[in-house]
Amino acid sequence: MTVLYNRVALIGLGLIASSMAHAMRWKGLAGEIVGTARSPETRAVALELGLCDRICATAAEAVAGADLVVLCVPVGAMAAIAAEIAPHLAQGATLTDVGSVKQAVIEAVAPHVPDGVHFVPGHPLAGTEHSGPRSGFATLFVNRWWLLTPLPGADPAVTQRLRGLLEGMGAHVDEMEPAHHDLVLAVTSHTPHLIAYTMVGVADHLRRVTKSEIIKYSAAGFRDFTRIAASDPTMWRDVFLTNREATLDILGRFTEELFVLQRAIRMGDGAQLFEYFTRTRAIRRGIIEAGQDTAAADFGRGAPAPEAGE
Repeated sequence: MTVLYNRVALIGLGLIASSMAHAMRWKGLAGEIVGTARSPETRAVALELGLCDRICATAAEAVAGADLVVLCVPVGAMAAIAAEIAPHLAQGATLTDVGSVKQAVIEAVAPHVPDGVHFVPGHPLAGTEHSGPRSGFATLFVNRWWLLTPLPGADPAVTQRLRGLLEGMGAHVDEMEPAHHDLVLAVTSHTPHLIAYTMVGVADHLRRVTKSEIIKYSAAGFRDFTRIAASDPTMWRDVFLTNREATLDILGRFTEELFVLQRAIRMGDGAQLFEYFTRTRAIRRGIIEAGQDTAAADFGRGAPAPEAGE
């Protein structure tokens, strides 16, 4: 691979940033990787792991001289970070992010971006239920989608260069409008997470069943709800607060569908249930055929992911 950026600054050193560091180093995509995190403990772990060539105490220090800056912080923290780094961004640098919501990130970050700096919002559709610098691995983005939402008037060459980096890490890259991104993600990610949190909460409050029984007798469905519900609470709090409109829209549609199924069960309408489940099962087949998961009984999550260099 060719070095695409001389210096990449990672602001925040959790799962996504640490995986980017591993992947860029594995593929030789960056000349130097600089990182920072708000927590001294996180910075110490990143230093211990050798995630970056340099670990800085502040975001302002980390972005100095970087030709690519990646904001890997919760959506709610984007505005403050953007304001902090703005005076220190190099002319001609590209600024991107990995936030799960795009309209809110654009509103938070864009006003702080100085002239001569190119802001290309982004979102990798990749992750696990784990967080922190120790959770990253080089192949996290392989065969996963990374969505970009370039702003009006964006320089195509800048976006293309960023695409090259993301594709070099193994991702498929697509572009879409920010509002459309937020609606799509409300369907594919945000609402499913909220439902998972809710189902686990229902089980926790069901006093007729003890917690030990819930854990002991967890079948595949509930087990995978708990996997999703183990995701970072700060990130998901910010997602729902900043993608409120789209999430509430999809929740309303979900409630309507739930009422249909409730009525079919109450009325003993087996034909409707069978037709509904057959139709929705086809979506699962489509996900497998698209290479976004496997048909294995463990949903393809049984084997540990390869580490960098493997």
